[in-house]
Amino acid sequence: MGILEVKNVSKRFGGLQALGDVNLSVNENTVHAIIGPNGAGKSTLLNCFVGKLIPDTGSVMFNGISLLGRKPHEINQLGVSRVFQTPEIFSDLTVFENVMIPCFATRDGAFRMNAINSMTAETSIIEKAEKMLLDVNMQDKRNMHAASLSRGDKRRLEMAMCLSQDPKLLLLDEPTAGMARADTNNTIDLLKEIKATRDITMAIIEHDMHVVFSLAERITVMAQGTPIVEDIPENIKGHPKVQEAYLGTAH
Repeated sequence: MGILEVKNVSKRFGGLQALGDVNLSVNENTVHAIIGPNGAGKSTLLNCFVGKLIPDTGSVMFNGISLLGRKPHEINQLGVSRVFQTPEIFSDLTVFENVMIPCFATRDGAFRMNAINSMTAETSIIEKAEKMLLDVNMQDKRNMHAASLSRGDKRRLEMAMCLSQDPKLLLLDEPTAGMARADTNNTIDLLKEIKATRDITMAIIEHDMHVVFSLAERITVMAQGTPIVEDIPENIKGHPKVQEAYLGTAH
């Protein structure tokens, strides 16, 4: 049984069948990629994982606990964090303040910004935020405003914010979207380092096959709202169903 278990999940939007009887298992401490052409249902499926959508049928279980009907912050508190296509950061705050915010999350998902503004943070939280910046190699940019960062550094900052919550499952929605190749390669290296140094599972939605085959230990290919192939990367590359459904090629 995987850390994330999806069974018989379906979702319709009016007359559109976005997901149809999806079954998926993500094993603990692995990097599992979900790929497929546009409209395959990848983002819809991910939104069912994090509480943004409720499937019409089926179940989504994390560590044996149902994620259905839970608010996003409740899912986050269970140990699931998400990295968005466009980095979700607080542009008007400094890098360091951004990393501190998740450390002050209250049980209802709100943030105690007054604690940051008054600089009354506990020493342990300050030290944790400093460590997160060190882990993503951004300690030299701690006092910069987030709005001034490059796309790659904004992604690193978002990663630090997610990691400060000690997730067991990290969901990444096209983490290299809009990046230059150098930033893409830096993000790949960062994710490899995170995987090597933490007890963490990653599920990645990604169009860039260079990213997928650099990171994934197992790949699920979706088409028209349902998985068509699931296998190790070596068997995915030349699979005829993949070639038919997915037009991308590995770099």
